[in-house]
Amino acid sequence: MPEKVKDPICGMEIKKANSINLTRGGLTYYFCSENCRQKFLKQPSVEKATVFEGKTIYTCPMHPEVRENKPKDCPKCGMPLEPVGPESGEEGDKILHFLSIRFWIGLVFASPVILFSFGEMFPAINPSHFIPYSISSWLQLILATVVVFWSGGFLFARARQSIINKNLNMFTLIALGVGAAYGYSVLAVLLPQVFPESLKMSGKIPLYFESSVFITMLVIFGQLLEARAHSRTGQAIRALAGLAAKNAHRVSYGKEEDVLIDSLRIGDLLRVRPGEKIPLDGVMIEGKSYVDESMITGEAVPVAKKPGDKVVGSTVNQTGTFLMRAEKVGSETLLSQIVNMVTEAQRSRAPIQKIADRVSGYFVPSVITVSAITFIIWFNWGPAPRMAYAFVNAIAVLIIACPCALGLATPMAVMVGVGRGARAGVLIKNADAIENAEKVTHILTDKTGTLTEGKPRVTAAIEALGQDKGQFLSMAASLEQSSEHPLGRAIVDFAKEHNLQLERVADFTSVTGEGVKGNIDGKIIAAGKEKFIQELKINIPEGLKEQAVDLQGKANTVIWLAFEGRVSGIIGISDPIKETTPGAIKALHAMGLKIVMLTGDNRLTAGVIAEKLGLDDFQAELKPENKRQIVKNFKNDGAVVMMAGDGINDAPALTEAEVGVAMGTGTDVAIESAGITLVKGDLNGIVRVLRLSRHVMKNIRQNLFFAFIYNLLGLPVAAGILYPFFGLLLSPVVAGAAMSFSSVSVIANSLRLRKLKL
Repeated sequence: MPEKVKDPICGMEIKKANSINLTRGGLTYYFCSENCRQKFLKQPSVEKATVFEGKTIYTCPMHPEVRENKPKDCPKCGMPLEPVGPESGEEGDKILHFLSIRFWIGLVFASPVILFSFGEMFPAINPSHFIPYSISSWLQLILATVVVFWSGGFLFARARQSIINKNLNMFTLIALGVGAAYGYSVLAVLLPQVFPESLKMSGKIPLYFESSVFITMLVIFGQLLEARAHSRTGQAIRALAGLAAKNAHRVSYGKEEDVLIDSLRIGDLLRVRPGEKIPLDGVMIEGKSYVDESMITGEAVPVAKKPGDKVVGSTVNQTGTFLMRAEKVGSETLLSQIVNMVTEAQRSRAPIQKIADRVSGYFVPSVITVSAITFIIWFNWGPAPRMAYAFVNAIAVLIIACPCALGLATPMAVMVGVGRGARAGVLIKNADAIENAEKVTHILTDKTGTLTEGKPRVTAAIEALGQDKGQFLSMAASLEQSSEHPLGRAIVDFAKEHNLQLERVADFTSVTGEGVKGNIDGKIIAAGKEKFIQELKINIPEGLKEQAVDLQGKANTVIWLAFEGRVSGIIGISDPIKETTPGAIKALHAMGLKIVMLTGDNRLTAGVIAEKLGLDDFQAELKPENKRQIVKNFKNDGAVVMMAGDGINDAPALTEAEVGVAMGTGTDVAIESAGITLVKGDLNGIVRVLRLSRHVMKNIRQNLFFAFIYNLLGLPVAAGILYPFFGLLLSPVVAGAAMSFSSVSVIANSLRLRKLKL
């Protein structure tokens, strides 16, 4: 039967095949008619607003067509629905609290049950020495009931929903395994007389309460880890939203008043003082200043602003007071758009659990069918007592098919792999990153702070003919020590590293975007751009001019110094490439990957660095939305993208990419937005990430094999296929052992990752 959906406008249930659809913001919507589609288009963009018809909209990461107006589980896969747009974190905290309570209380009740089962392996602590079987069996029943139905009750609810919706998934398999082990054990306690003597051990019916509580606790633990990972990803959005200014100085009719950002309107005049965040996006109409726009451009060098220039909300004003006019408010500001982009990208990811769910989709009905056939055959043609044999063998089939090892296969490998990565300086936030990193074909990387160190440094100092180099540098540093510009600080740091003596400068003046000047012992000194020096009527030596052009061709910013009407020399300043970058680039190329640099820096500088490193391509002078769009374009062309960056401006691209890698030296927002963080900010960490992901995913596939091989081999035996020939039955005891052995195999295989060489 064709899949049905509901029209978001009229609510009519329609068939997808006969509907009109629309894709917007990564979500696909289906309509009964063009009229409903047009009504939908006239509403505010769903991906830019969390409210629809007065209610918050929730969707599923794996099935974006699912849309509900309240938090609940996805009717298809059973995963919790997530809000469309930024969330406050309260809903995620509730889920985390819910799972934490059920896990820790369940663990308290489950521990004695497991101890009763495995106590025989450790005679010194075996409870059966102190508690008779008649009492311990009832005690296990009571404790297991609390774990299975209180702690794990929501798992059965999801399984029930999967059956009602005819979308069998991992929760269906979990419910079957837990229910079979628990139900068999309850029957053994309440009605032991229905079991044949051949199934008894020392006159007792073996119990499998430990299997039911073990599986339940394992699954809850996995859900808890997933909820914590989701909570951390939500912190990225809240961190972005927290960057916004809270107050502003509004100027009206010549009077200035402090107001909240929410009260501002387009056209309001705002005064911004040094050190304050710019309240909203707008245009400067009076004054001059330097603005730190690193959160937008990723570049450490502040940008000179003058009347008529655009200014961006939440960037930091550094040097001067100015007046601006607000042009964008609320969700229209660049910061709000970045928040929405990060939210949308995070919502579009599919969890690694889909592997197990796909397998379960085929495995679950197969197990149920085999169990049912087993019961029918034994009930009609088995030896007496037919009912007992039919029931026991059918239960043995379900127990050996228990998803204990399947539940371990992925999280165990991921857990060990994450630990191994942490020891190598690679912090992995979620399993998605490991799964996707194995498939990466293209690495898109930021420049500043990723390929380069992110700190301007003096790379060349060339004195004019007849000048003393030490004196020339000392004068330059003396002048720049009064400047707050990063390039000036780089000159001062360079002079200090060489133990040069700095002089006192009087009458210091800064010309925005051009240079600085002052006097030492009454003698005029100036430093800045070539044009600034020329405007002071100072001749530029041709020899130095050629050398300056040469430095610029090597991605250097050139500072000219003049003293007493003559040019004393030039200083080249650049952001050096990290020492480890060239080697890492070669290693990544050797792995068959394409490397593309995305930067907000100028094209000349970017081109020089791209050529020097041998990159496959580069794009420069980019804004955050440009980077994110480029990532989307690569993905649309079939590439699997890993994005590496360290700035707030990289956050949308980091979350849009299949794998986001943040430098540990970068901003908190970049780190929260990325699935992987490199503690040392070393590009070699990406090489380690790729090696780790390939080994972890290989390990997971091996684990899935171990999780099923014993079950698949044991299923026919559990069904009784060998009984007519050899009189051999696979009792639930052996079935439980096979199930346990598959788990041991999975754990042992996963632990091999601890010794992996990265």
